Amino acid sequence: MTLQQLKYAVAVADTRNITEASRRVFVSQPSLTAAIRELEQEMGITIFSRSNKGVTITNEGDEFLSYARQVLEQANLLEDRFKSENGNAGNTIFSVSCQHYSFAVNAFVDVIREFGGREYDFTLRETQTHEIIEDVAHLKSEVGVLYLSSRNKNVITKLIKKNNLVFEELFTAPLHVFISKNNPLAKKKKIKLSDLSSYPYLTYEQGDFNSFYFAEEPLTQIDFECPKNIQVRDRATLFNLLIGLDGYTICSGIISKELNGPEIISRPLDVNDSMTIGVITRKGMVLSRYAVAYINSIKSKCRL
Repeated sequence: MTLQQLKYAVAVADTRNITEASRRVFVSQPSLTAAIRELEQEMGITIFSRSNKGVTITNEGDEFLSYARQVLEQANLLEDRFKSENGNAGNTIFSVSCQHYSFAVNAFVDVIREFGGREYDFTLRETQTHEIIEDVAHLKSEVGVLYLSSRNKNVITKLIKKNNLVFEELFTAPLHVFISKNNPLAKKKKIKLSDLSSYPYLTYEQGDFNSFYFAEEPLTQIDFECPKNIQVRDRATLFNLLIGLDGYTICSGIISKELNGPEIISRPLDVNDSMTIGVITRKGMVLSRYAVAYINSIKSKCRL
């Protein structure tokens, strides 16, 4: 078994297409196919199931690939550590999966400014809660950013432990409301839940895991009366609807005017509740310098 074979297998898993994977790793399709078959024979498993419809990952293949990603990540860390010490820049690779937080984007910018150099391969995924856990568990991302609250803590914590991950608390914030600066509620110093009933509640859609345990918002429709609801997939759309429809969302209250402009503001929500923001990483895994710098940047930006 070689690192190159593992890279080929991960490329196929990411693309679910042999042709596209071969382009990604700069090898001919027959060579890639042969390398993966040799790997499967050596390991005594079937990693991929092949059909006219494409490539699918088997159950044992999914487990194998989670270990393969970890091996490749550690190999990248070794290469980066010792090549850098000798004056040669290693491959600058770093990935984050997070909920839709502007401070998470700001910290990502800080890492690129500090370590980007002439060449780098960074990935930032603002995505659904369950996918964040999946990404870190399968090492598609080194770090995940999400929150825990009294409502979701038991379920999310069990899922984190099940996937051999750990949660590190960064900060705890009282609940706030994001609104447009022109929203009539902007005049209030503190907003009550009853004040929100006539405005659209904007939330992030969670796909197949669209229960309140995986909701990105710490309060959902079951917690208070909100007859107008709109689900979105990205932060830009949500902010546009906050402005265009006088909508609102419930969050930590931390926002970047540098990235998001002055149109969106936050107001404290008059409830006795909070949310704890933290990062998830693989248990026992040595973090890269990029991950350490990323986590430290969030801590410095979000001291409350």
